[in-house]
Amino acid sequence: MDSRRRTVIAAGLAVACAALLRPLATFAQQTREFIEIKPPLPVEANGKIEVAELFWYGCIHCYNLEPALDNWLKKLPRDVEFRRIPAVFNRQMEFDALIFYSFDALGVLAKVHRPFFDAIHKDHLRTGDKEAMSEWLQKNGIEVKKFDDAMKSFGVQSKTRRAKQLTVDYKIDGTPAIGVNGRYTVSAGDGLFPTVDALIERERKKK
Repeated sequence: MDSRRRTVIAAGLAVACAALLRPLATFAQQTREFIEIKPPLPVEANGKIEVAELFWYGCIHCYNLEPALDNWLKKLPRDVEFRRIPAVFNRQMEFDALIFYSFDALGVLAKVHRPFFDAIHKDHLRTGDKEAMSEWLQKNGIEVKKFDDAMKSFGVQSKTRRAKQLTVDYKIDGTPAIGVNGRYTVSAGDGLFPTVDALIERERKKK
């Protein structure tokens, strides 16, 4: 093979390699690192790909993520199911997890989730202040006794213990974080949702 032909082939290979690497480089710039969980965790989404946000009501980063998360949820594919899991690292977070699951048990979670976030981060509501909490609950149409009973119920207590275990199982060290189908954990930051989308697509191809 003459030198000119070798040069042409080499140039062609270089162009081809560059074309292959360019999407990978773009993907790397747009996405974040993730943790792969082995063995995978069981999920609750029957037949769908589960995406779970691990959050804490007292976390300002979780609060600031809400608008972007809401926008992402508006385009949620039909084969994906989203749920929230209150992370539990300490007693305060455990108490706030009980609040979250009490809202859920009373059927008001969708209505009060964002206003409760606002109350904490805009109005400086302290969830441990019983009088302030009672006032907020009444203002938002929730009977205080029913709420207190829900917090003490077996179902709410069990879900909170499960959330505490999932906080460990998803291997998170802070909030917010996103779990994908019990197989991956992605920490928040630039490239969060592109990474989640890529992992959803990976899971979709496995089906």
